[in-house]
Amino acid sequence: MRYEPIRNELFIHNRQNFIKHLKPSSIAVFHSNDVMPANADATLPFRQNNDLFYLSGVDQEESILLLFPGAKDERMQEVLFVRETSDQILTWEGYKLTKQQAQEVSGIKTVLWTHEFNAVLNTLVFEAEHIYLSSNEHLRAVVEVETRNARFIKWCQQHYPLHKYERSAPIMHQLRAVKSAIEIELIKKACHITELGFRRLLQFIKPGVMEYDVEAELYHEFLRNRSKGPAYSSIIASGANACILHYIDNDQECKDGDLLLMDFGAEYANYASDLTRTVPVNGKFTPRQRDVYESVLRVLKTARQMLVPGNTLDQYHKFVGTVMENELIRLGLLQADDVRHQDPAKPLYKKYFMHGTSHLLGLDVHDVGNRFRPFEENMVFTCEPGIYIREEGIGIRLENDILVTRSGPVDLMQNIPLEVDDIERLMQPQ
Repeated sequence: MRYEPIRNELFIHNRQNFIKHLKPSSIAVFHSNDVMPANADATLPFRQNNDLFYLSGVDQEESILLLFPGAKDERMQEVLFVRETSDQILTWEGYKLTKQQAQEVSGIKTVLWTHEFNAVLNTLVFEAEHIYLSSNEHLRAVVEVETRNARFIKWCQQHYPLHKYERSAPIMHQLRAVKSAIEIELIKKACHITELGFRRLLQFIKPGVMEYDVEAELYHEFLRNRSKGPAYSSIIASGANACILHYIDNDQECKDGDLLLMDFGAEYANYASDLTRTVPVNGKFTPRQRDVYESVLRVLKTARQMLVPGNTLDQYHKFVGTVMENELIRLGLLQADDVRHQDPAKPLYKKYFMHGTSHLLGLDVHDVGNRFRPFEENMVFTCEPGIYIREEGIGIRLENDILVTRSGPVDLMQNIPLEVDDIERLMQPQ
């Protein structure tokens, strides 16, 4: 892997926490993601299933984790299955984990080959009453491809129809929402690589460059700092493109006088970062651009102070909406009287700020968790207000990643330039 080895105490600790939530006499099974086909004999880059990675640290295809804390044979309480290699695999694909390497990565003593899984499960499953199965449960998920976990659910229910089946996802959502010290350091590393990418861009952006040129500069900086690349599809949106929230074509020219909205983040060790900055293509904001930018910045600074233990997303978003209303009135985009008489179910600010302000961040850029759960120490949220004025061709979003602590929010991107004067100064030719 490109990233530095992760201390296996992280994965040992994660498994210990997970099994505390299992019902007595339970087995839990987690499968790796598939290597997805593209066209002909091509495949897409492999990305590990986050739950499997969270519990084992194994970043390889055709891997399976079996947890059975009540197994009578102590060797079978934690079993990791990895792909058996061969000379042919070594020649064509490269090195795969040995059993010893898998033990070192995961902290699991019993490591077997993947092809042994069915036989081993069959020797254990009748000792158990419950089987916990993994699935991709996420409000934003659109699942059209059957995963290894999904295929296993059907296979398992067919072969063991009289067992009681449970969902692992609610437990994983509960655990993954709160980050450990090691996880926070990995996210900080991802944020640092993102900072390097942004600082590189400030000296690169100028009238005439293409959006994809800007994206290429990011890839270069990410890859040379041990990242596999972006944690999600980068948005490099110049001019009116910035008013398209999920614009990823990145194929237009950056023109003099326009703004450039960039929403990107490096991935490191499967952990995401998530940054948005909006800069003037020519290095100098117009008075109107600066005014709107300062409004968004004030909302960000106010909103991030609300990312404290005990708050909830609903309370938080209502508060941010009120702050945004005041800024939009100041900018002349809303009238105070109209706001006073608006339908609370259809707030007027949504015309110019139509998305949420924050989401959980971790192994997924939109990380798993319960939106009704009060904020807790060591949760990590984005903070990303924006104002989009389509009729003026202005779209400005600013975003940092915030760690919730008892002593107040900690901005993990506090070193990344954000103030107007700093942006303009750093964009001047050196």
